[in-house]
Amino acid sequence: MRVLVNDLWSSGAKTGIGHYTAQLMQAMRRQAVGDQIESFPGPWLTAAHGLGRRMRSALQREAKGKTGPSPHGWRAWCVRQARSLGRGVLTLHLRFRGAGCDLYHEPNNIPLATDLPTVATVHDLSVLLHPEWHPADRVAEYEARFREGLGRCRHFLAISEFARQELIRKLGLRPDRVTRTYMGVRPGLGPAPEAEVQATLQRLGLPPRYFLYLGTIEPRKNVMTLLRAYVKLPAAVRERCPLLLAGGWGWSSADVAAFLDAEARHRGVIWSGYLPEEHVAAVMNGARALVYPSLYEGFGMPPVEMLACGGAVLCSTAGALVETIGSHAHLIDPLDEDGWRTALHRAAVDDDWLTELRRGAVEAARPFTWDRCGADTLAVYRTVCGPDRRELRKAG
Repeated sequence: MRVLVNDLWSSGAKTGIGHYTAQLMQAMRRQAVGDQIESFPGPWLTAAHGLGRRMRSALQREAKGKTGPSPHGWRAWCVRQARSLGRGVLTLHLRFRGAGCDLYHEPNNIPLATDLPTVATVHDLSVLLHPEWHPADRVAEYEARFREGLGRCRHFLAISEFARQELIRKLGLRPDRVTRTYMGVRPGLGPAPEAEVQATLQRLGLPPRYFLYLGTIEPRKNVMTLLRAYVKLPAAVRERCPLLLAGGWGWSSADVAAFLDAEARHRGVIWSGYLPEEHVAAVMNGARALVYPSLYEGFGMPPVEMLACGGAVLCSTAGALVETIGSHAHLIDPLDEDGWRTALHRAAVDDDWLTELRRGAVEAARPFTWDRCGADTLAVYRTVCGPDRRELRKAG
């Protein structure tokens, strides 16, 4: 079996899809004895894509004071033209590289056009169900290409049972065409010695104790509710436990940026920007608790990885979070500002409660492994390819 996987998003600064693609590829290559798991595109296309992402991020930062580029504005036009050109080049590259392959896997929702049997990972349906959380150009891309792309797929992967059921209910897919493949915990994330953690925090200029929010700052992540709850804590509590926002500015983050500058920064909130991967373990281990108020999640990687580090999690009840975190976190309705304020206050002062939240955390995260994700994904590949196609490849 020879499979071609689009690993474009696994380069550069990674968010959820990038981590998923990179870790899945490594896991499958460890396990695919006798099979070939290949990636595309090559280095020069990946570099061009990285430049495009940086240009897009610069446009987002320039437009941070707005709700996002108008679908008719020059920024959106530039993005559309760049995406169309890039997609055309990638499609041609796929057709060239796909010669002799048995399967194409698209890990980022919308597959490219190809005659190869296709599997797509659909992480969530937030762009379709909540377009207000996404920039206009992304919504337009989904409206133009998503359902067409679905029609080219033999099988779909979902990263939680919640996401799987949404694909079945909202898109009308047959249950036997959608397989759940949980994401895993990245290598190197686990309990760390206190001395090493504090040394890293000192190098990064971070306080010895803090609440941690980890993720891109964008509407779906609901950071504003968290900030409003936090700044209402008593001053002594905020001095005792600052709030660290570790994440880059995403689309439509102007309200959060303005509130941070006007109200939150001088009330104990620290913004560090994107957190390099080599520091994630130490920053998670050093946190009093991870706070994750998201409005919608297809899986929720940071809370699961915080459990793997043995940490406490204050988490919303949205999307897949109850499924993946469940009883091992303190759960709060995402829009319950008073509930978040109460939980933050208790987490700052009640050591016994935090100890109880941390109990069994590492064990709860243990089933979420990339090796398991890789094995489940390879099983789907083999089912889609079928014995006849594999035997034909061997004969050739």
